[in-house]
Amino acid sequence: MKITVIGAGNVGATAAQRIAEKELANEVVLVDVVEGLPQGKGLDMYESAPIEGFDSKVIGTNSYDASANSDVIVITAGIARKPGMSRDDLQATNANIVKSCTEQAVAKSPQAIIIVVSNPLDVMTYVAMKVSGFERHRVIGMAGVLDSARFRSFIAMEMNVSVQDVSAFVLGGHGDSMVPLPRYSTVAGIPLPDLMDKATIDRLVKRTRDGGIEIVNFLKTGSAYYAPSSSAVEMVESIVRDKKHILPCSVWLQGEYGLKNVFAGVPVKLGKNGLEEIIQIKLFPEEQEALNKSGADVQANIAKLSL
Repeated sequence: MKITVIGAGNVGATAAQRIAEKELANEVVLVDVVEGLPQGKGLDMYESAPIEGFDSKVIGTNSYDASANSDVIVITAGIARKPGMSRDDLQATNANIVKSCTEQAVAKSPQAIIIVVSNPLDVMTYVAMKVSGFERHRVIGMAGVLDSARFRSFIAMEMNVSVQDVSAFVLGGHGDSMVPLPRYSTVAGIPLPDLMDKATIDRLVKRTRDGGIEIVNFLKTGSAYYAPSSSAVEMVESIVRDKKHILPCSVWLQGEYGLKNVFAGVPVKLGKNGLEEIIQIKLFPEEQEALNKSGADVQANIAKLSL
C-alpha cells in the first residue's frame, strides 16, 4: 500500500505523520513544490519511527515520480485562510493549485482514490474530479468528518461528557451554509433535543459553522490542521482497511437528497473502492431546504471556475 500526501504544510505534514504512525501504508510520500520542505519533514518523521514504533517508510520529494502507483492520494495543497477571509476567497488561487497537483498525481497513479482537503472544499473536490476524469466513487472531499468532529467537541464541552459518547452529523457544503442535524446527533444514544434547549443547540450549531474561522482568528497567521488532518486520515483508514465506516463526506451527488451535479456532504460508506454507498436519511422540510441552499451555494461557486 502506498499513500501520497500532496502539500507539506501543516495539514499535509500532520496527515502524513498520522498515516505513518498508524501504519496505513508501507510507503508514505510527501510532495511539495518548496525545495527541501517535504524532504526535511519526511526525514524528521522517519527518524521518529524507532521511538513511535512504526515501520512505514516516509519519503519527502518535490517530484511526483516517487508517488507512482499510489493507492490513495490526499490533496492538501493550497493557501490557508487568513483573518477576514472566507473559504470562497481562496477559490481562484487554490483551484489552479489543485488542478496542477491533480494532473501530475493522476498521471503517475491512474488507479488511485483521491481525498481532497484543500479549501473551498466542495469546489476543490469538483476540480479534482473534473481534471482527473475519475469516476465519482474515486474522488471524495473531507468536510463532514471535520464539521461533525467540531460539533461533537462542542457538545461534549457543553455537557462535560466524554467525546466518545457523542455522535453528530453535519451535512451540506463545507462552509457557512453547512447543515448540522441536532436530531440525528446523540449523547450515549440520547437525541440532542432531549438533552438541551433550542437556544443552546443553536449556539453550538453556530459555533460549528464558525469553527474554522474561530481558530484562524486565534492563530492570526494560520488555520486549523490537527483536526483536519485527523479527519482526512479517518477517511484514509476506512478505505485502506476496507472498514466500511459510515462518515459524512463530500461526494458528487446525482439525484441523492434531491441534489444533482454538485458536491455536498452526506453520510457515505467508505471502503476499498472509495465511495461504496450513499446513505439516505429522511430530512424534515426545513432541513431539506437548508441542504438545498447549501448545494446551490456550491453550484454557484463551481460556475465561477474556468477549467
